[in-house]
Amino acid sequence: MIRIAFKTLRYHKGGFIATFIALFFGAAIVVGCGGLFETGLHKAAPPERLITSPIVVTGDQRYPDTERDLFPERIRLDTDLVRQVEEVPGVAAAVPDVSFPATLLPSGDGGSPAELTGHGWSSARLTPYRVVEGSRPSQAGEIALDQRFAERAGLRVGQRAGLLVGADATQYKITALVSGPGAPETAFLPDAQAARVAGHAGRADSIGVFTEQGAATDTVAAAVAKAVEGSPVSVLTGDERGWAENPDVIAQGSKLVTLASVFGGLSAAVTVFVVSSTVGLALNQRQRESALLRAIGTTPGQLRRMVLGETLVIAVVATALACIPGPRIGAWLLDAFAGAGVVPESIAFRAGWIPTAVGVAAALLTALGAAFLGARAASRTRPTEALAEASLQRRWFSVPRLIFALLFLGGGTALALVTANMDGPSAGSTATPAAMLWTAGFGLLGPGLAKAITAMLRGPLRAFTGLAGQLATLNAKARTSRLAGAVMPVMLATGLATALIYLQTTQSAGAERAFHESLRADLVVTSPGGLTLDTVDAVAGQPGVAAASAQVSTIGYIEPPAPPKPEDPDDEPDEPEPTEVPMQGVTAKGVEGTTAFRASSGSLTELEGNTVALPTEFAKESGHRLGDTVPMRLGDGTRAELKLVATLDGKRGYETALLPAALLAPHTDSGLVPQIMVKAEAGTGTGELTKTLSALASSHPGLRVADREALATVQAEQDDTQTWMSYLLLGMVVGYATIALVNTQVIATTERRRELLLQRLIGATRRQVMQMMTVEGVLVSVAGIVLGVLVAALTLVPLSVSVLGSPVPDGSPWIFIGVVAAALGLTLATTLLSTLLVLRSRPGDVVGMRE
Repeated sequence: MIRIAFKTLRYHKGGFIATFIALFFGAAIVVGCGGLFETGLHKAAPPERLITSPIVVTGDQRYPDTERDLFPERIRLDTDLVRQVEEVPGVAAAVPDVSFPATLLPSGDGGSPAELTGHGWSSARLTPYRVVEGSRPSQAGEIALDQRFAERAGLRVGQRAGLLVGADATQYKITALVSGPGAPETAFLPDAQAARVAGHAGRADSIGVFTEQGAATDTVAAAVAKAVEGSPVSVLTGDERGWAENPDVIAQGSKLVTLASVFGGLSAAVTVFVVSSTVGLALNQRQRESALLRAIGTTPGQLRRMVLGETLVIAVVATALACIPGPRIGAWLLDAFAGAGVVPESIAFRAGWIPTAVGVAAALLTALGAAFLGARAASRTRPTEALAEASLQRRWFSVPRLIFALLFLGGGTALALVTANMDGPSAGSTATPAAMLWTAGFGLLGPGLAKAITAMLRGPLRAFTGLAGQLATLNAKARTSRLAGAVMPVMLATGLATALIYLQTTQSAGAERAFHESLRADLVVTSPGGLTLDTVDAVAGQPGVAAASAQVSTIGYIEPPAPPKPEDPDDEPDEPEPTEVPMQGVTAKGVEGTTAFRASSGSLTELEGNTVALPTEFAKESGHRLGDTVPMRLGDGTRAELKLVATLDGKRGYETALLPAALLAPHTDSGLVPQIMVKAEAGTGTGELTKTLSALASSHPGLRVADREALATVQAEQDDTQTWMSYLLLGMVVGYATIALVNTQVIATTERRRELLLQRLIGATRRQVMQMMTVEGVLVSVAGIVLGVLVAALTLVPLSVSVLGSPVPDGSPWIFIGVVAAALGLTLATTLLSTLLVLRSRPGDVVGMRE
């Protein structure tokens, strides 16, 4: 039968080409996602600034004794470690690196501020940078600039430049221009001054380690790790050294694993539906052939092996070719994510043979599974019924199909209930797989559902379209399986597009609503380098200010209680997980006037010193009451014992812990206040208050005043980044589903060549055939759209209840109109174009036509 399979390939080109296209695109996307997954696992980040040091010692960003939880602020090292590392055998030198953001202020003749990254001069050798003009900075008030940056800014050696670091603006003399492979936006100060202005005296971001000549890097790295054992540090080599330059690589790399898993799984699921539908339609083309084979004694097993052999040949070729664009798709996605700021640009794409092998295996299994299901109907037909079975499709129902359909629909129902009761921001994690389960369930019941929808539309179609509608509905009734095969891709494209687009718009609307509900301020005061806590008092003391509060945001953890001792001394106790909690540093006097935070117990005015106000649910889960001491970890990993002075009732999923800004700010990367929220007194206009506050810029360089819409814009930009990423992935999935829709409609139409030419032979005009096919196209479109809308509704209603508290999702109705119009237009266009191609043949060609 395998030999027969090879010989039959050239006689069924249309069906095999359609299957090839579906497999090729599906396998390419899955292989690309596999590459993203491996990239996220490796988190490879080739160093740029630290490239000359083979070993880098930096702070360990992980929560103690965990791998999943990470601190968002940089964990800095005690500079005493430098001497400790230098004493390790094989170490030639250890160089501390201190980095800090700075802003080059424009000169008096105009210009705009420019962002820089400052370092201590001794760390220039880590890149390396070399002096090309002047001499290195050695005294306070001296600075070296990258030659490329200086040329762009029109600066020369000997000139003075104003540099804003934190809240301090200082004039520096340019003593050197340097050149190196690092970023042009780089400046160097003398080591002592760099440590002072960075605000972290006695601490360094990382330590670059140089090995002695001939010493093995791995051996020295192991010795260094042993020497610093017990300290919260990581010893990095190879591509991992880039983690020291950008700690976000660790967290964002882990997110990349999740993204690749979700998107790859979604793509694989879509591939299953697409290939199953395509293979099923391709086999429908060959009903007469299969029936004759059964009639002459071919066993069901032989027929299945023939179909599986044919599909395997196509699958091997398609997946082999998909391995060429697959890694490129993964690399393109990573570049797109990096360009949008979703992941750091320093993450390098790493895709070995494993993701390729997994993608190929998934594609092959999908193809063979689809072929097996498609061959099952023909193989189980009794020889005496074979010819009748070839003429009409009477059987669509089977017990296994019903069982699996009920399982999928039951799973979709369970996930819908879970989604409706989840926190708003997390609801999308279950809504997406729920959509796939609903799609699978309806797909298995497709012939029956298509039959029911056809029966409902039969009357209206006949009433409005006459004979063409009557012929179309009779064809649909006689060929239920063929109709279902054409309807499923329409349902898939419509359902996924509608569900996933409105999922994003609804979640964005929920985040925007929560942000606006929490905001009471009229103005916001900011500065490029940050503001000091003294600035908050200065702002609060200005005329027309009713309240002013610092706003410092980060993420921390509530320490878990000590695990109970096990009864058996040989058993290890279960390590409880810490509770991640968003933190916001505020000013006690102004927090209630500038935000919507209100204490459900206790008082927010007591947020002074080592205190905290926890969301009510978090306090209950951790078992703390007012007056209790809550052990917490701040954003930089510092452990703090904080007194619980209040609890807060917040919107589920958007809960935030409040701490005094004076406590939280020193444990962030900048050590300053990013923004100050201001509430105007009654009767004071925002324009008038803006002028009053702007006058503070004379004593607080870089100070800026903006209205609350500026805050909303920043929040919207952050949401847009996440939404853009989701739309990119969605576009690829829906695009693939659209290709499948077109692919399937073409094969569904061209396989009826004999039927359409017979109609022409018995006297039907070309126009009458086209009218009939138009009605059938409308029927297929409406059935697919109805099922797709049902999938979308069952997915979106629970999500909307969770996010918005309403069953109606948020988003423009034009999205739905566009999806429906696209599905209808694509289905009709491909159906009619395929029909026109078929009708180009002469009606007499039908005589003796091979099936």
